[in-house]
Amino acid sequence: MIKTIVKIEGMMCGMCESHVNDAIRNKFTVKKVSSSHKTGETEIISETAPDEITLRKAVEETGYKVISVQSEPYEKKKFGLF
Repeated sequence: MIKTIVKIEGMMCGMCESHVNDAIRNKFTVKKVSSSHKTGETEIISETAPDEITLRKAVEETGYKVISVQSEPYEKKKFGLF
């Protein structure tokens, strides 16, 4: 699994977050996508890293500006007492 963090400029509210999330879901197969207008970040969890050019285009078509894209291996957090 891969975690991709996208820094986005221009999100101002929850509706902006929804627009970005929908644009990403429409272009890529993802396990999870969540955006925060407060931090200006979108986090994508997927099997493979999304193509950066396609990702930038999908977000920018919604009217927001992509500042950076960074991918890293993702490990699901384990819950337990031991």
